[in-house]
Amino acid sequence: RIEELNKTANGNVEAKVVCLFRRRDISANLNTLADSNARDFEEESKQPSMLEQQKHQLKHRELFLSRQFESLPATHIRGKCNVTLLNETDVLTGYLEREDCFFYSLVFDPVQKTLLADQGEIRVGSKYQAEIPDKLDEVDSDSRVQEKLETKVWDPNNQLKDPQIDQFLVVARAVGTFARALDCSSSIRQPSLHMSAAAASRDITLFHAMDTLQKNGYDLAKAMSTLVPQGGPVLCRDEMEEWSASEAMLFEEALEKYGKDFNDIRQDFLPWKSLASVVQFYYMWKTTDRYIQQKRLKAAEADSKLKQVYIPTYTKPNPNQISAPGSKPGMNGATGYQKGLSCESCHTAQSQQWYAWGPPNMQCRLCASCWIYWKKYGGLKTPTQLEGATRTGSDAAPRGHMTRQEVQGMSPFTSSAGRAKLLAKNRQTFILQTTKLTRIARRVCQDILQSHRAARRPYASINANAVKAECEALRKHLTQAEMRRAARKPHLPVRIKLPVPPRPLPVPIIPSSTSEPIVLED
Repeated sequence: RIEELNKTANGNVEAKVVCLFRRRDISANLNTLADSNARDFEEESKQPSMLEQQKHQLKHRELFLSRQFESLPATHIRGKCNVTLLNETDVLTGYLEREDCFFYSLVFDPVQKTLLADQGEIRVGSKYQAEIPDKLDEVDSDSRVQEKLETKVWDPNNQLKDPQIDQFLVVARAVGTFARALDCSSSIRQPSLHMSAAAASRDITLFHAMDTLQKNGYDLAKAMSTLVPQGGPVLCRDEMEEWSASEAMLFEEALEKYGKDFNDIRQDFLPWKSLASVVQFYYMWKTTDRYIQQKRLKAAEADSKLKQVYIPTYTKPNPNQISAPGSKPGMNGATGYQKGLSCESCHTAQSQQWYAWGPPNMQCRLCASCWIYWKKYGGLKTPTQLEGATRTGSDAAPRGHMTRQEVQGMSPFTSSAGRAKLLAKNRQTFILQTTKLTRIARRVCQDILQSHRAARRPYASINANAVKAECEALRKHLTQAEMRRAARKPHLPVRIKLPVPPRPLPVPIIPSSTSEPIVLED
């Protein structure tokens, strides 16, 4: 969001902007928090049902406001979009029907990596409306007690005349001036009689005088004695008089930095003041000459600043373009790209223009329509299996940073045999070695584990904390020998019945034809 346009010393124009982040710019944990907030909003505002593709594209329209400011060259501006604060009356599908339209409801802190609700909440809807009671008929009487519903602070039909009331107000101002003369702190802040009289003529003194008349039944004698009791005259001060000059300077500095965000002003600059005190001082400060002077200075600065800037048409060639606009339809990409590749978003095989998407080793690409959508909204038109895929680390990895094997392995257009062949390169050899406590728990906590039942339900979770607690409790009653036997893998006895080999037959001796005959005798 462009805050202002500034001209640098060398004549270039820079734009001071507020950064807004997409879902792909924040971590997976914060994306989960944003999904939970979106579900709560849909339930509270009773949004109409949407298709899966609409829900997918709606995530591309959600932004996250931040307090981060940056200065960018004005030549980086590519277009204009609308970003609005989401409220209960909005229909989410309406954002999909409008081009270049975004919304936000959460604020992202890039330093703390947190996601919080925006303080400026628009309370629009049926639950924020007042309940209007039924209208009474003319013959009916109002049974409510009016004294409990409202407090009378002034009666215009009193017995005093206007000149008498004006004289009493003059006396109240005089008493206030005298009280400031007796007060040491007031004499330091208002050293002159003129300043003390001006402070005594503020609204706080007049309100106190009129309230005194109301409480004393508009009896001037009683009201006079209330203004000047036995201990001395009553001194009435407002926030403008209570604040010191240094506190007023801090307030002006905070107002310049945060604007009318009184919570941040109080938290960072004036923590010893209450929020009500800060708000009251702001509206009193707006009546001073100091505010009028600053308002004139800001108006003069605004007139001297740039209101608009001419941005020439962006004519640089797109480095992601991989084929000429006049190429023959059906030629899937430029030289070096595999034939048969389709658009990663809409899976079309024909386009007048192709754009490289992702790392070069992936050789992924988008058609012209999907490329424009990607540049505008930072996502693909259709949901795929690659959405939410993560690499090693805490943050979700964008699809454009996955390897070619990961992309084709997760693609629904890859066969099972091809997927296994592609993913075989990424598999690593590992060994699963259980601890001694785990092996003991398998033996002594069989009633909780129920390994045979768990084997038939591989996706059902096992309460590991309960198993560990039960194992720790049973270990106290086991001897060292029993624990060694439980931790040792059981050796199953192997019993194989070997057949009895047959007796060998006598081998006959065959005489040679050249040798003499051999006679065998008993």
